Amino acid sequence: MSTLHARERLLTWLALMSLAILAWGYLIMHGMHEPMSMNGNMAEPSDGSLSLLVTATLMWSVMMVAMMLPSASPMILSFLKIHQQRDRKLSASRNTWLFVAGYLAVWLTFAVIAAVIQWALQQGALLSSSMGHVTPLLGGALLMTAGAFQFSGLKQACLSKCRSPLSFLMTEWREGKSGALIMGIRHGAYCTGCCWALMLLMFVGGVMSLVWMAGLAVYFLAEKLLPQAEKISRISGILFAVVGIVILLTQSTSF
Repeated sequence: MSTLHARERLLTWLALMSLAILAWGYLIMHGMHEPMSMNGNMAEPSDGSLSLLVTATLMWSVMMVAMMLPSASPMILSFLKIHQQRDRKLSASRNTWLFVAGYLAVWLTFAVIAAVIQWALQQGALLSSSMGHVTPLLGGALLMTAGAFQFSGLKQACLSKCRSPLSFLMTEWREGKSGALIMGIRHGAYCTGCCWALMLLMFVGGVMSLVWMAGLAVYFLAEKLLPQAEKISRISGILFAVVGIVILLTQSTSF
């Protein structure tokens, strides 16, 4: 039975990584061929603005899968392992994917919100038509916001939940299919609460910038897996805030 369970965990991990790789592949293909048209056209109101909003929502949704599934995989595999130990029936894999569905549902909700923000910024000419950078003043403000958030109690509370799969699963455990879905939603909420401010920095580095996507994805992974995560958060917070202040000061002196 342990061999079967180990095989099930391996197959689940491979499926998660395959989803992430497919998402990255989609982003790379479209990032190389479509970012100019999407961002450029959305900057001006037109009859196709709704379809462009849908396109932005799709891109943000794929981004969430690509960027967040790898860092969530330790929690997902821990859920599967505990479910295997608690229930020897064939419901472990099914409930694990319900957990994944709940987790992604939260991030896809965030994707819709981010797409609406992107659309509104472009309609207001606050987002460039090249790679989707916000204006320097807004970019500086976002960097300062992200830097300050790294020191907040909410950030550290959510990060501690994301960094401790066993603790989260023991305190949040719910039985059955609905329980697995709710647990996934709750984990997604903690994860979003931990990362939302940093994710908005995509508007600073470029909405369709593959470099910023990869950089943030690696950072999220490091923040959840490496020791001394609080120091990592605070060091990054200082850097973001300093860069934001420099940008704002530079812009203020240029007027």
